[in-house]
Amino acid sequence: MPSSNFTTYVFLPPMAKISGGLAVLLQVAEHLEQSDFPVRVVRREGGRPTLPERFRVPVMEWDQLQLSGDDVWLVPEGWANALTPGLRAGAKCVVYVQNWAYLFSSLPQGVSWKDLPVSLLAVSRPVAWFIKQALGRSSLVVRPGIDRSLFYSPERKPDGPLRVAFMSRKNKALAELIRDLFAARNPEFSTADHMIWTDIQGRSHPEVSKLLAHNHIFLSTGFPEGCPLPPLEAMACGCLPVGFSGFGGWEYMTPIGEAGGEDEEPWRPWFPVPNNPWPGNGFWVPDADALAAALALEQAVHIWTNKGPKLDQALRAGQLTADAFALEAQREQVLDAWSKIKSWET
Repeated sequence: MPSSNFTTYVFLPPMAKISGGLAVLLQVAEHLEQSDFPVRVVRREGGRPTLPERFRVPVMEWDQLQLSGDDVWLVPEGWANALTPGLRAGAKCVVYVQNWAYLFSSLPQGVSWKDLPVSLLAVSRPVAWFIKQALGRSSLVVRPGIDRSLFYSPERKPDGPLRVAFMSRKNKALAELIRDLFAARNPEFSTADHMIWTDIQGRSHPEVSKLLAHNHIFLSTGFPEGCPLPPLEAMACGCLPVGFSGFGGWEYMTPIGEAGGEDEEPWRPWFPVPNNPWPGNGFWVPDADALAAALALEQAVHIWTNKGPKLDQALRAGQLTADAFALEAQREQVLDAWSKIKSWET
C-alpha cells in the first residue's frame, strides 16, 4: 500500500508496565509502520514502560510533539486531556475506545464528546454498538490481535487432574466465590489430586502461553471489558473457556448449547450479539453471576471428563475463533480503517 500523506501520532499513556490496552496501541503502530504509513508513538512523563526489543516504530517524548493540521492524533478513551495538542493544532483527533466503561471517565466537568471535534474508533462491535447508543455516532472497528506463533494448541493436554487457569486480579472476590461454590457442589474436585488452579496473573506472554497450553479450562471473571484477550488466548492454547464476557467479549464469544440442561437453550444477553461463523466456543454467563459461572464450570468439567464429539467441536470452534484474531487479520482492519481515516465524520 502506498505511503499516506499524513503522519499518525499514537499517544502512549504513562504506565509502569505494558497493559493489554497499551499493547494494542503498539500493535496498531506496528501495522502502520510496516505498511508505509508514517507513524510515531508519543510517551509522556510519569511512566515510560519498556517497549519490546523488536519494536521498530519511532518513539518521541511528549515535549517534542509538534502536530499539524495534516496529522492524525490517536488517543485511548480514558485520556481525554491528552487530546489537547491535537485539538489545538487542528489535527484529525481519533479516540480509540478500548473499554466502553471508560468512555465518559476522563471528560472534564461540563465537557461532552459531542462538543469535541473527534472521530471514534471501537475495539469491538459491541463497543461500537455502545457508542452508537450513547452518542448516536458510528465508529469503525479495529480489534486486538494475538500472535498465533506464540498462542497455539499443543498436540496433547496433560493427563491427571483437570487444570483450570484464571486471572486473580479480575474481580478477585467473585473468582474466589465461584471456586467456593464449585467446590461445595463438587467436593470430589476440592483437592489437587482432581483439580489444579493456575493463576496466570502477572506473567509474560511466553509464560502465559506455556501455562495455558498445560491447562484444560479457563475461567473468565473479567468485566467490564472492551474485547478481552485472556479468554481468546486460552482458546488459542486449546482451553475450554467459561465465565463472563465483560460485554465486549461478545465480539467473538458464541455459547455452547444445552447450557442449563438437555432441553434448554444457552443464555444470551438482551443486547444484540454479533454473528460469527464458528459454533459454540465456551460456556458464557451473565457478568457477576457467580452461581451461573460455577454451573458453567461444572459443564466444562463434565465434557472434558467425558471427552467425545462435543468437546472436539468446542475446541475446534476455539481454534477458528483464534485464527480470526491473528495479527494478519488485525493488520487488515488497521489498514482498512486508515485508508478511510481522513474522510471520517467528527
